[in-house]
Amino acid sequence: QVQVVESGGGLVQPGGSLRLSCAASGRLFSINRITWNRQAPEKERELVATIDSGGSTDYADSVKGRFTISRDDAKKTAYLQMNSLKPEDTAAYYCSFDVTGWRGGSYSRFASWGQGTQVTVSS
Repeated sequence: QVQVVESGGGLVQPGGSLRLSCAASGRLFSINRITWNRQAPEKERELVATIDSGGSTDYADSVKGRFTISRDDAKKTAYLQMNSLKPEDTAAYYCSFDVTGWRGGSYSRFASWGQGTQVTVSS
């Protein structure tokens, strides 16, 4: 089984910065794609940023130029650097790891999600 835990959320003023972290643990053979998503109250969950095993990244238009996703496979950790934060960035942020890991008695490819970390941008 693979566990994913996010951290780094909090309250920040507009224009400020936060760095979110997401750590995976368990029996991992490889980490494929890592994705950050967010969900604001009464809105659907949306993709924020994603990074593949080769380091290629993609971002939602709303965060391009402000957010940066990165990964450290040796630490089984991903990061989301968020700059120039806006009130509309307020949401619960979730990380998912697309991994090849041990589950149900064998190695297989599956996605593992964290419980989320709250980001609130307000003055």
